[in-house]
Amino acid sequence: MPNFPSRRVMVGSGLAAMTAMATAPAAAAERSGPARALSRAIAAYSAIERHFGTKDGSGLVREQYPSAADDKPYSYEWPFSQVHIAALDLTAVDATYEPELARRSKAQEHFWNAGGGTTGLPGYDSYPVAPYGTGGDMFYDDNEWVGLAKVQRHLQTGDTAALARAKEIFALVRSGWDTDTSHAAPGGVFWTQADWSHDRNTVSNMPGAQLALRLHQITGEADYLNWARRFYDWTNTHLQRPDGLYWDHLDLKGTVEKTVWSYNQGVPVGVNVLLYEVTRDRAYLRRAERIAEAAYDYYVTQGRLFAQPVFFNSIFFKNLLLLESATKKDKYHQAMADYADQVWSTMRDPATGLVHFNAAGGTEAIQQAAFAQIYAVLAWPRAKWRTLY
Repeated sequence: MPNFPSRRVMVGSGLAAMTAMATAPAAAAERSGPARALSRAIAAYSAIERHFGTKDGSGLVREQYPSAADDKPYSYEWPFSQVHIAALDLTAVDATYEPELARRSKAQEHFWNAGGGTTGLPGYDSYPVAPYGTGGDMFYDDNEWVGLAKVQRHLQTGDTAALARAKEIFALVRSGWDTDTSHAAPGGVFWTQADWSHDRNTVSNMPGAQLALRLHQITGEADYLNWARRFYDWTNTHLQRPDGLYWDHLDLKGTVEKTVWSYNQGVPVGVNVLLYEVTRDRAYLRRAERIAEAAYDYYVTQGRLFAQPVFFNSIFFKNLLLLESATKKDKYHQAMADYADQVWSTMRDPATGLVHFNAAGGTEAIQQAAFAQIYAVLAWPRAKWRTLY
């Protein structure tokens, strides 16, 4: 999704709450285990249908609650995909959510443009296609998140249809590679097929590398690994800072947009973990640990975590858990739990079950979905962490 509203920065209260949690008695820590996380995930997810459900049998959701007069009937693809993934994450720990996941997976296909975008290949449009809408531009990152979700589903259940869709999505992503050598820093996957943007982003390249690596692990096909390295090398060359963190994007003139978003740090961590798993070269694991530690210092230690959208932080923390599936450590898992508990205690309305990050007090579907994802994954056994992004 191209834009999101400005969000209230709650750094001061965040640090105070985290300090309080750090000094809480051991008994409180015992009460914050997987069972409580699952209960909270279910509560967060249930609020989605109550407040964002469309009630027309489509399985789609509205963009925000309360709705604005100029809102479209349904959310865009990026928010919906996160609702879909929330159902997926819940199903991984509670099989009774299988029918709900099937419903959301079916609704995901309302965005599928079988006729293809500008590169001639099919993919998910940014808005539902007929009969629910008129479609929209394809965004490569929007498609990558669904592709990674499909891989997660395959790894956890062996779902062959999910794997087939992930392969189709990767073909689309590969078609978004910049082949024009007249551009500054030629190469890289474009962010979108829309003609109003020609940026190449960390978020369109590193998730593409991650998807390719997962497909290589599953199929053994070398071409996936080759493309993963191509995406990875381009991003590291043009968008990685000296301290290991990543900037946002590069335009065709070579100008770098230097915002540091949390999900743009998490995904490269996951990519390096997968490269380590594929090659057994520990240099990749060390790179993952370096990026993770720099990001932890930047967001958690320095108090910037609550200035990030919750739907960026959900992706950030999931990739840190993938790292800890390899290192067997628990530092980032604890930070994720602390973050979730602080949001629950300070930003959630008990009357509605909705979290409020926006200054105006409303809630976006993507925010609620990300919150549900975080608690759902906190309920997972450690053995499942290796199937994350």
